[in-house]
Amino acid sequence: MLSKTIRKFLVFGCIAAIFAAVGYWNISPERFLDKPAAKADETRIDWYATNTHTVQYLPDGKLQYDMTSDKVEHLKATDVTLVSKPDLNMFRGTEFPWHVQSERGEVNSGGTEVELIDSVRIARTDEKKRTTIITSTRMTVFPQRQYAQTEQPVRIDGAGGVSTGTGMKAYLKESRIHLLSNVRGQYEAR
Repeated sequence: MLSKTIRKFLVFGCIAAIFAAVGYWNISPERFLDKPAAKADETRIDWYATNTHTVQYLPDGKLQYDMTSDKVEHLKATDVTLVSKPDLNMFRGTEFPWHVQSERGEVNSGGTEVELIDSVRIARTDEKKRTTIITSTRMTVFPQRQYAQTEQPVRIDGAGGVSTGTGMKAYLKESRIHLLSNVRGQYEAR
């Protein structure tokens, strides 16, 4: 009887040893190494805010800009911020701001570049009550440099006339605008 018990023990022991060996063999060290990260979903939003209001000051305490928007969404993978209906007043430390608006905007990770998309409008009224309005379908604004550019068609209303062209470089601090090609102008004679 003892030999029957030993045989059963040996048979079950061998079966258990085989299962242990197969299990050990399937658990290879490579399984525990770091696996390459899965591709990040570039459209994944990690935070958002609605009805935002942002105010930025210059180092001397003067107002740099004041911005409102309907919605702000941050894309985690690219660190880009999407803005719906941005409405920005760029004061540059003066009391006569450039008023920047569009349907949508994309702000890069450092906030140094803002891509304005659809119905872009930049307007300013100076101390002599003269209004300048720049419109385009797309424009890139560099807030710290107070500079804007586009390769799209542009319309400028102001100074007693209308100028149109394709492509623009606007130096907002100096109120200097260069149209790059296909420039046309229509002005009122005084």
